[in-house]
Amino acid sequence: MNLLHLDSSALGAASVSRQLTAEIVARQKALHPDMVVTYRDLAADPVLHFTGAHMAARMGATSDDVIMNADLVKGNGYMDELLAADILVIGAPMYNLSIPTTLKAWIDRIAVAGKTFQYTAAGAEGLLKGKKAFIASARGGVYSAGSPAAALEHQESYLTGLLAFLGVTDVTIVRAEGIAFGPEAKDAAIAKALQDIKAIAA
Repeated sequence: MNLLHLDSSALGAASVSRQLTAEIVARQKALHPDMVVTYRDLAADPVLHFTGAHMAARMGATSDDVIMNADLVKGNGYMDELLAADILVIGAPMYNLSIPTTLKAWIDRIAVAGKTFQYTAAGAEGLLKGKKAFIASARGGVYSAGSPAAALEHQESYLTGLLAFLGVTDVTIVRAEGIAFGPEAKDAAIAKALQDIKAIAA
């Protein structure tokens, strides 16, 4: 069994989402001792944002730009890792009501027609069926359903929608929110998330 572990927070060791992804991965390894883990730190080693040159390369154009070619190789690696994974663990802090741009850049390399989804006469069909995903969500405010700011939430909803579009419908969200409301609120949110992780079953 293969697990793909992605972190995208720019906060390094101070990141709550990184703390949660590490615990989720540890829990999965305890449940599946033979698991092979592939790790990508999208903040520390990001790809370039998607451009016309990337689109041209996707259409078969060649490039003599050393930086671009190295970036294309990295993006192709993202795709290979995703296709090989049985489980995805995605660290996704909320940045400005959505996800970090480094995580969006990863998505732009793996959401590819003919590889992870396809268009049919009945509409789009995801090609990643059978995979399981865990999203470690961290956000300073409170945006969960029923909260006054719920309509501004474009982080978890975007990721779950994107994953479903690609065929991944078995998605578990582990959430720590309100972490900017003071030390006590932060500690309580993290403690609740850690309890949720302990309750994850195979």
